[in-house]
Amino acid sequence: MAVREAEPVGSLQEVKDAGLDREDLLGIYRNMLITRGVEERGHILYKQGKIPGSFYTGRGNEASAVGVATAMGADDVGCPLQRDMGVHITRGVEPWRIFAQYMGRVDGPTHGRDGNVHLGDANLGLHAMVSHLPAMLPVAVGMGLAFRIREERRVAVAWCGEGASARGDAHEGMNLAGVRRLPVVFVIDNNQWAYSTPTYLEYAVEHLADRAAAYGFDGVVVDGTDVLAVYREARRAIEKAREGGGPTLIESLTLRMEGHAVHDDAFYVPREMFEEWARRDPIERYRTWLRDNASMSDDEEDEITAGVKRLLHESIERAEASPLPDPATLLDGVFAEQDELETPHHK
Repeated sequence: MAVREAEPVGSLQEVKDAGLDREDLLGIYRNMLITRGVEERGHILYKQGKIPGSFYTGRGNEASAVGVATAMGADDVGCPLQRDMGVHITRGVEPWRIFAQYMGRVDGPTHGRDGNVHLGDANLGLHAMVSHLPAMLPVAVGMGLAFRIREERRVAVAWCGEGASARGDAHEGMNLAGVRRLPVVFVIDNNQWAYSTPTYLEYAVEHLADRAAAYGFDGVVVDGTDVLAVYREARRAIEKAREGGGPTLIESLTLRMEGHAVHDDAFYVPREMFEEWARRDPIERYRTWLRDNASMSDDEEDEITAGVKRLLHESIERAEASPLPDPATLLDGVFAEQDELETPHHK
């Protein structure tokens, strides 16, 4: 199976043919701005000592995360990781709850009971990540297998970085998905640095999507700074999986524009590389496309940016007003009681 390199999306008509109307397009822009804003404000909160532990950002990854999440159906499920803030935003996790999570408050998705990056919301089809990043791929494969057994037309989407894709659990998950032709889409955000290790020391193939052939399914490489191209390829892959066509591996090529986390100044990344990819900033690229192809006016842009700024300000205030968890409730919710279990074997 040959790997396909996706073409960029051009005209407004092409976008409409891919299933997006003008309101959708402006919504994508808003979600990308919120995504970057949450991470920029989170970085500041960390520096102020209001976020314990660490803080990870996905600057440069907004198009990849928002593009894939926009393509998912309401009943589909996802396993995003620490640089996929745009997935949480697009699926409907309110920014104030994300800030509350990072500050360890009770109103965060894990109610201040788990590592701050381990957020998820099952009601929105988002499963909380674990720190062993590719471990989420077998989780998504398990969900895809469950959908197959239940004859549900749902798809599971799993994300990982190119560094995580080299681990055994990533291989095992993709292999099983290929063997069983499960409704799973794998997204590798190839941000070109596994902490401080560059890609030429990580793998010997030209594209990570080349590996899809070894698992018996399709692979595609897409420019991860082009949100509309990412959306189009994700939608194709998700609908193919929904129709029984099996998995797809999408390699989304980006650059991690900051360090591994806020404690890392990324001194090992050549400055020229940052400068080159800064000129391909996904938000600025999409803003230009909206102005040139979808007639986004000054008033519309001002309304969106002002709304995002107001939302972020109000979200931080609301999150800071949320209390820390009561230590007396430390063990609440850790174990399910017998009468809470609904599976047949536990009645």
